[in-house]
Amino acid sequence: MEFPAWIVDRVLARQGTLHPYPRFDASRTAFVVVDLQNYYTQAGYMGECAPARDTFGKVNELAAALREAGGTVVWVQTSSDGADRFWSHHHAYMLTPERSARRLVELDPSHPGFKLAPGLDARPEDPRVVKRCYSALVPGSSSLDEVLKARGIETVLIGGTVTNVCCESTARDAMMMNYATVMVEDALSAVTPEEHLHSLHNWMLFFGDVLSVEEVGARLRVG
Repeated sequence: MEFPAWIVDRVLARQGTLHPYPRFDASRTAFVVVDLQNYYTQAGYMGECAPARDTFGKVNELAAALREAGGTVVWVQTSSDGADRFWSHHHAYMLTPERSARRLVELDPSHPGFKLAPGLDARPEDPRVVKRCYSALVPGSSSLDEVLKARGIETVLIGGTVTNVCCESTARDAMMMNYATVMVEDALSAVTPEEHLHSLHNWMLFFGDVLSVEEVGARLRVG
């Protein structure tokens, strides 16, 4: 994607190059796909982000390319199981009682809202991780860090929805836990184009790289 000149100037001043990762060792790279569940992608659910459906093709494309090169694809799903207790502040203060109750129902593991959306090429060999809050890497949220470390992962590619909430939260924690972290711009979506763009601009300024599926593919090195 094209960045405004002021962003380019600041990134170059900070790190000397716009894109810091010329190559990715596929064997040490994971594509972490966040929250592409029915609840977040399909009409009729409270958490619907309609633009997410348009990213499924790109998500599948990158997943296939990374698997072929010897990398790992991880599907992350949010569960609300017990969230009124372990994430009580969010449910008590950040949601109306009606929205809190609906979230608890529609993201329960037994509800269709929890399932990955139709049209996604999730393979049996792909690890699946269940998270409890926005970031999959905040302590107590999920086993993602353990899954990545067990496979020797050093680079994390982030896709899914929504760009500026769960995806960015997970990506920020990944970067601060010393993973090289890339937001894959056309495998991500937000409720509005403005939120998507603002999130990626801020990410580029301070946290990591932003690349397209095509640009990631061009950098993949078979491990």
